[in-house]
Amino acid sequence: MVVLRKDGTLASLFDSRLAGLVHASALAEPSVRFRHERFLISRLATGAVMMAGLPPYLVWRGVPSGLEAIAIASLFLPLLAAVVLSRTGSLWVAHALSSLGLTGIVVCLAALTGGASSAAAIWLVAVPLEAMVSGSRRATIAASVIAVVGAFAIALSGYLPVGALALDWPNAIVMPVFAVTAIGHIAAQAMEHMRREGEWRARMQDNEARDRLLLSAIDDLVTWHDANGRVLEASGSAARFVGAEASRLRGHGLLDRVHIGDRPALLQAISDVAAHGAPATVPFRLHLDAARGDGSRTIFAEMRAHRIEAGLAGANGSTVVAVTRDVSEHRRHAQELDRARAEAERADEVKTHFLATVSHELRTPLNAIIGFSDVLGGEGAMSLSPERSREYAGIIAQSGRHLLDVVNTLLDISRIRGGHFDFQPEPVDVEALIRGCCDLMRLKADASGITLTSAPVPAGCALVADARACRQMLINLISNAVKFTPRGGRVEVMVRRGGAYLDIVVSDDGIGITEADLPRLGEPFFQVGGGYGRSHEGTGLGLSVVRGLAGLHGGAVSVESAPGKGTAVTVTLPLDCSRAKTATAGARDASGNGAKAAAAQAQPAPIRTSVRVAAMPEPVPEPIRRPAGLFDPAPLSTNPPMRRAG
Repeated sequence: MVVLRKDGTLASLFDSRLAGLVHASALAEPSVRFRHERFLISRLATGAVMMAGLPPYLVWRGVPSGLEAIAIASLFLPLLAAVVLSRTGSLWVAHALSSLGLTGIVVCLAALTGGASSAAAIWLVAVPLEAMVSGSRRATIAASVIAVVGAFAIALSGYLPVGALALDWPNAIVMPVFAVTAIGHIAAQAMEHMRREGEWRARMQDNEARDRLLLSAIDDLVTWHDANGRVLEASGSAARFVGAEASRLRGHGLLDRVHIGDRPALLQAISDVAAHGAPATVPFRLHLDAARGDGSRTIFAEMRAHRIEAGLAGANGSTVVAVTRDVSEHRRHAQELDRARAEAERADEVKTHFLATVSHELRTPLNAIIGFSDVLGGEGAMSLSPERSREYAGIIAQSGRHLLDVVNTLLDISRIRGGHFDFQPEPVDVEALIRGCCDLMRLKADASGITLTSAPVPAGCALVADARACRQMLINLISNAVKFTPRGGRVEVMVRRGGAYLDIVVSDDGIGITEADLPRLGEPFFQVGGGYGRSHEGTGLGLSVVRGLAGLHGGAVSVESAPGKGTAVTVTLPLDCSRAKTATAGARDASGNGAKAAAAQAQPAPIRTSVRVAAMPEPVPEPIRRPAGLFDPAPLSTNPPMRRAG
């Protein structure tokens, strides 16, 4: 264990010393650093051997001749090459010096062993091969040039006066020795190169496998493009992302799946990234080959594109790499936030309008109550005549009733919206309901100079509904019709039956509603011609209450109106509204949450609006001579087929 520890310490010390000799420019790239370290080790080892063998040789030979001096200098050139590499980081220059040293030794040996006919000349082949193994093109070219110069030097070495230095070695021995050593040196270099290439190839395969595993693990789609936007390669996540194999996205496969309206922006973004290098993000819609779990075949995607530098483009020549991710969920959340923000703003607007409307509706009668109460309770009350006192008391009573109506309306809409309205379906006498409501509102209509009429109820109109809710709906509709009909006008109430539904229609020939205001009818606190300068009092909740009560019955509301042509409001109710209550009870039992079920059932009835073109004759169920509508006095002699209105 001590020996191993010492050996490990020695190896670590050697590695640290060797790392200190590598130039700083080669430290970042592992492959370049490996080639530098390998060159330094081999050349330093050669220099160390030469320095160890030089003193014994000089003792044996004495003063070296000129040819021996050249050979000794050539042996020290690899050591000089290692110093140059460590100082400059230029590998090809260091290889050139090392090749020059090897060529010098070969030339000297050839001159001593026969010149041009020497077997040592075969070693010149190893000079460019050794440089080629290094992987440097410039080093290979420089070594080839040096070897060619060495060949010419060997050819001329036969004319040099070698004298006693010549080595008279028989060719039968020299040729195999030089050939075997040259072949061994070249084979060692080739095997080392193959080993390094194998390691490098294995490392590249490991990196590629790791990259493929990483790309297949993520849900995003990674694609490589050329400057024209064509897909050169796609990651394995394409099967999960698009529902197609990666090979099917190559070329224009991905572009064909992009929504046609988003293709120009996508191609322009990729082209800009390839041309200018600045990263770009482009959203687009993507059609899928296989539907998602929710059944959707189109998603909202976002691509982030980056340019690939020229040295990293790879074999496929790609210039842009892009990462595409599914942002449908993010977009849905953003839309929900926008809707929530819009609803909050609308709620704030409704609240502001509500406060302005309610304050106006409360302030006017309160001023009357306070003012006339002060008059009746003041010092001048004794001077008032009995008739004037009764008049003032009547104004106070009328103002109080108006305040009570406003409060009751607010409470009704609150109970309906909150699901707390006491809904009790029972058989309702439709004819008695209409007659009672018309009698109740006739006094107000007569005071306004308006004719209030009702058409006969068709036979077989048996209705099961909440009588109190139906009475309130009808009173609200008649009250609105009387309010917005000028003196001398006419309001008519009629009933139509169609299949399993019953239509209650209240029509008038009043001022009508503009087409721009029709879509907002039924909204809480919305008033036609609203504002502080409006000529009609009210909170704007009358039709909202009607919608809420009709919704409790499972019915619907339709409105036809036009300026100067009057208004016709139709409330359509099922003949048996008890099913609506049964559905509410079933929802409560299924969910276990009565509040949620009641709130779901308390949704306002759907409302349909349309422009009233002209007063049309209304059909009546009995063949009696009676006006069919408000504006058509022609009698009807046949019984028309029943139809559902709204």
